Amino acid sequence: MSAEKNTNAQPELSTELNKERRTWMIATSIMGGVGGTALVLPLVNTFAPSEKAKAAGAAVEMDISGMQPGELRTVEWRGKPVWIVRRTPEQLTNLAKNNTNLADPNSERTPDALTPAYARNEGRSIKPEYFIGVGICSHLGCSPISKFEMGAQPSLPNDWVGGFLCPCHGSTFDMAGRVYKNKPAPDNLEVPPHMYLSDTKILIGEDKKA
Repeated sequence: MSAEKNTNAQPELSTELNKERRTWMIATSIMGGVGGTALVLPLVNTFAPSEKAKAAGAAVEMDISGMQPGELRTVEWRGKPVWIVRRTPEQLTNLAKNNTNLADPNSERTPDALTPAYARNEGRSIKPEYFIGVGICSHLGCSPISKFEMGAQPSLPNDWVGGFLCPCHGSTFDMAGRVYKNKPAPDNLEVPPHMYLSDTKILIGEDKKA
């Protein structure tokens, strides 16, 4: 009698084991799917462009309200520093006086990519009071520094009337970003596309209304 009982119990035990195996396999499959999804999502996020990347080529709005004469502000556009300078009346007057010292005072030889048509003037600007230029030297891509103080200074001529000095190789630029003669830099500083949205706001990177 006891032997018969043991024989009958084996199919029942086998059935229970199969159920457990199926349950375990289903659970494992689900977890595997979740794990796979978890692995895929970071990869998808890696390839998705970041917000910074999306905005890399976008136009940048700059508020110039409150800028004082002689003040310089910097904003980043396409990974490049863009200067906004509010020139003083004296700095504007000196632009004309300085023409004979410059390599390309009227931006005639400067490529179109560096000087839009509306900036091919003495001040290289839409509004004379404001100069907007990219702070990267046209020689080897160094970053010039502002030298607005007039007069003799180290690495500058005795009749210096204010502008920018590239400390890497000594190129000098006036208050309109125009390069001096006999300097390593071949061209004037770049003037980016820009337009005035109002008297106090400038859009850098677009010039549809300029």
